[in-house]
Amino acid sequence: MAAAADGAEESGMEVQAPELPLGCGGEGGSPAAGESPQGEERRDPPQASVSNGGEEEGGRELVELKVIWNKNKYDVRFALDSTGAELKQKIHSLTGLPPAMQKVMFKGLLPEEKTLREIKVTNGAKIMVVGSTINDVLAVNTPKEAAQQEVKAEENKKEPLCRQKQHRKVLDKGKPDDVMPSVKGVQERLPTVPLSGMYNKSGGKVRLTFKLEQDQLWIGTKERTEKLPMGSIKNVVSEPIEGHEDYHMMAFQLGPTEASYYWVYWVPTQYVDAIKDTVLGKWQYF
Repeated sequence: MAAAADGAEESGMEVQAPELPLGCGGEGGSPAAGESPQGEERRDPPQASVSNGGEEEGGRELVELKVIWNKNKYDVRFALDSTGAELKQKIHSLTGLPPAMQKVMFKGLLPEEKTLREIKVTNGAKIMVVGSTINDVLAVNTPKEAAQQEVKAEENKKEPLCRQKQHRKVLDKGKPDDVMPSVKGVQERLPTVPLSGMYNKSGGKVRLTFKLEQDQLWIGTKERTEKLPMGSIKNVVSEPIEGHEDYHMMAFQLGPTEASYYWVYWVPTQYVDAIKDTVLGKWQYF
């Protein structure tokens, strides 16, 4: 054999090794599909992770929310360190509702300047949104604005409200001892507790509770509590009380004329704008 090999080399021929048969896992063949070579562990390909909220995306921790507006529900994943103002922008992209026309509620009115983390929003939290689109507002706002202008024109022709006889009989009782303190020259958000210690037109004690989740104003007296949808209130008027300018007298218009005004006396001045914003919506001032 050695001589034959030497002869092959001398003649320039190559000697090839015998080919191994292609097997299906048999001895000497290639490993069958799905099997690993001996001594190696089989590794499954990596699978994509499924997010259940609270994870990070682009370095930002996310939280899953349920946004509810106008009987529509939206599942939203949003950055926990985003502000209320940024959430309003997200709601705008979902609903077409401009941020200025949104009332966003989570355990009260959502503060725009704070983050969701700061107000303790958690996975699965429900975010309630109340408001109308621009088209909805334009459809109803024109006659409403005209009515308000007529009311203001009539008010300008009259003497100050606090001097009128119907109001003097209440105001002459003096400031209630248990009325909430006032802060002149400051505008504050609505408190988390009802506004209490005030008088109504009959001189009885009255309290105002703003149920933002239900979009309702509750007017409570000793006898009963009226639960009014905020959308049913046509207007809110107020005027400082002479000699006590840190308190206002305020009326909620419940019908088409002044006869429907529900009067409340000794409202702390720092809450007047917040009450109007909450009941009428900020769009009334644009």
